Amino acid sequence: MSAVSTPPRPVRRTRRLPSFVPWAVLAGSVVVGVLLSLLSGELTPTGAILFGAVVYAIAITAISASVEGGRWARDRLATTLVTGAFLIATIPLISLVALVATRGSLRFGWRFLNDDMVGIFGAMTEGGVYHAIIGTVYVTGIAAIVAIPLGILTAVYLVEYAQPGPLKRAITVLVDVMTGIPSIVAGLFAYTVFVIFVGPQYKSALIGGVALALLMTPVVVRSVEEMLRLVPNELREAAYALGVPKWLTIVKVVLRTAIAGITTGIMISIARVIGETAPLLVTVGLVNNVNFDAFDGRIATLPVYVFRQYAQGGVSVDRAWAAALTLIIIVMLLNLVARLVSKFFSPKGVR
Repeated sequence: MSAVSTPPRPVRRTRRLPSFVPWAVLAGSVVVGVLLSLLSGELTPTGAILFGAVVYAIAITAISASVEGGRWARDRLATTLVTGAFLIATIPLISLVALVATRGSLRFGWRFLNDDMVGIFGAMTEGGVYHAIIGTVYVTGIAAIVAIPLGILTAVYLVEYAQPGPLKRAITVLVDVMTGIPSIVAGLFAYTVFVIFVGPQYKSALIGGVALALLMTPVVVRSVEEMLRLVPNELREAAYALGVPKWLTIVKVVLRTAIAGITTGIMISIARVIGETAPLLVTVGLVNNVNFDAFDGRIATLPVYVFRQYAQGGVSVDRAWAAALTLIIIVMLLNLVARLVSKFFSPKGVR
C-alpha cells in the first residue's frame, strides 16, 4: 500500500513597496510641509520640517497598510518614529558644533594657540590661549591621576571582592550620590579643605585637580563597574581552574578583556570634567601669563578663560569662541586616543 503524498502548501508572499516609494513619499511630504507652512502664515524651516514629518508618517503608513498589510505598516511607522527621534536628538549637537566652528574659526589659528594674554587690554585683537591650554592640561592631569586609579580599584572591589552587605550598599549609595553632586559644591569642598590646611591665599592647579577628581571618580567607578560585569564568568573560572591567583586573574584576564570599555569610560569621564567652569572659578582663578608650577599660584584654564572673555564683550567674544573651539578639539583628540587604545590593546575577537 503506497503512501499518499500531500502537495506542498503554496508559499504566501507579501507584496512589498518598491525601494523608491519611501523616498518619493518623503519628497512629496517636504513639498506639502512647505505649503502648509506658507498657509500657516510664515515660511520657516522648523515649521516646514514639522509639517513634512507628520505628513510623511501618515502617508507612508497608509500606503504601506494598503499594499503590504498592517504588520509592515506598523513596522514602517515605528521605523519613522525612531529615525525622527534620532534626527531630533542630533540637531542640538550638529548646531552646537557648527556654531562653535563658525564663530571660533574667525580667531583660531597657530598664533592664537601659541600666545597668552600678557599686555592685552581693551579692544586689542591680539592674545591667545597658550597659558589656558597649559593650565587645563595640568588641572585635568591631576584629576586623572587621582580619579582613575581610585575609580578602577573601587570598581574592582565592588565587582570582584565585595560580598552583598552593608559595606557594598554604602559604597554604591555613596557613588550614586557623588554622581549627582553639583560641580560648584565640589569646588567649594576642595577650596575649604585647602583653606583649613594651607591657608586662604593658596590657589593652584592642585586644588582644581582635586575638585575635578571629586566629579570624575564616580563616573569612572560606574563605567568600569559595568564593563567588568560584562566579562563572562567562564573566563574567570577557567583561570582559577589553571591555578591562577585571583588578583592575577583580574589583572591578566578581567581587566584585559574589558580594556576597550574601560578606556572609553575613562575618556568620557575626562570629557565630563575638562569643561567644568564653576569649581575652577573658586579654586584656581585666572591669570594672563603661563604658570608652569602646578602647586603654587593661580593658573588659567580654558573654561574659565572662555567665561571671562565672553563676559568682557567686544572683541573678547571672538577669543571666547576660539577658545571654545580649542576645547572641543582637545576633547575630540582624547576620544581619538581612546579609540586607538581600544583598537590596539583589546584582545583578539573583542575589537
